[in-house]
Amino acid sequence: MRILVLHGPNLNLLGRREPDVYGSETLASIEARLRSQAEARHCTLEFFQANAEHAIVERIHQAMDDATDGILINPAAFTHTSVAIRDALAAAGLPFVEVHLSNPDAREPFRQKSMLADLAAGRIAGFGGDSYILGFSGLCSLLGPAASE
Repeated sequence: MRILVLHGPNLNLLGRREPDVYGSETLASIEARLRSQAEARHCTLEFFQANAEHAIVERIHQAMDDATDGILINPAAFTHTSVAIRDALAAAGLPFVEVHLSNPDAREPFRQKSMLADLAAGRIAGFGGDSYILGFSGLCSLLGPAASE
């Protein structure tokens, strides 16, 4: 099983950026925890973080042809604005789970609309770095028994 983990803008600043909202865990720490989970499930993960919308769109396009089975995505601020990322995910046709460190529904009104939610197989939010772990587990269950072991 091969899963692409996409991190949107400003997530490279985790641990330093607004720790009262996003926590003190770094992106490297979250990725290490995911790697541990993936090893236990005999799953391959690829991580990609970009602050530019077009880079995320291009990586989703690439996933259509590189044996990716599913996508775990934290689109960050692009959650609320990116029709391009939405269209790329729709075109790719791969199952994906949307994750968020904070709970967008409990924040400012402009953060309460996701451009991706109606296409997503699932959405996990509000559990800090554990949102990634929970989303990964859910995606593995969706992809089949071999990925859930």
